[in-house]
Amino acid sequence: MARIIAVANQKGGVGKTTTSVNLAACVAVAEKKTLLIDMDPQANATSGYGRVLDDTSPCIYEVLVQDQPLTDIVQATEVPYLGLAPSHIRLTGAEVEMVGAISRERKLEEALEAAKESYDYIIIDCPPSLGLLTLNALTAADSVLIPIQCEYYALEGLSKLMNTLSLVQKHLNPKLQVEGVLLTMFDGRLNLSRQVADEARTHFGERVYKTVIGRNVKLGEAPSFGKPVILYDIMSAGAQNYISLAGEVLEHG
Repeated sequence: MARIIAVANQKGGVGKTTTSVNLAACVAVAEKKTLLIDMDPQANATSGYGRVLDDTSPCIYEVLVQDQPLTDIVQATEVPYLGLAPSHIRLTGAEVEMVGAISRERKLEEALEAAKESYDYIIIDCPPSLGLLTLNALTAADSVLIPIQCEYYALEGLSKLMNTLSLVQKHLNPKLQVEGVLLTMFDGRLNLSRQVADEARTHFGERVYKTVIGRNVKLGEAPSFGKPVILYDIMSAGAQNYISLAGEVLEHG
């Protein structure tokens, strides 16, 4: 039975998609059957694997809005053991179209019911908002991984996310846990990075991963080649960071 991890933070630019793409690849490399679900209409996790869908190719939109089976849209990737459920800009309309649907927060959970026997890990890349798409991911997930960037205002807005998590726990998904808090864009030379790291550890304690994701050129370049960083440059610091993170995630499970 799959462990389902949503990667969420309503702030943009915190490394959600980078984390989803690279964590999924590193977990798959450990020979765990993994599925990456792109729930963001910007479809950056999809293009991060070199996929750009046309207007007729089925994606997660058809699963949520038209009840198409998830297995119909999953694509193989260059990484053995890793499948991708892609996204497309038309997913933007899903929030509006789902408003009148019965159990609209449970669409993804229902879609995953049949699929979760086939995977060890399912990783969901959430959009940078706390709308219906993120709510679907949180309702379907066992846990949420929260990336925060080591910059000013990093912890601002987290209270809103934690509030949303407790509402989801109360009304929709009592089993939802915080998987961990991940420090991204860390630069050990900067006082600010170290301050944010200390603040996060004071606030979240043991739930902050030991692995921190440093600023790394290769991590930034890899998506333009449609590859996760372990296929682009496995010796880079970015690849090593995500291999280390995958080790921590696998240890939990």
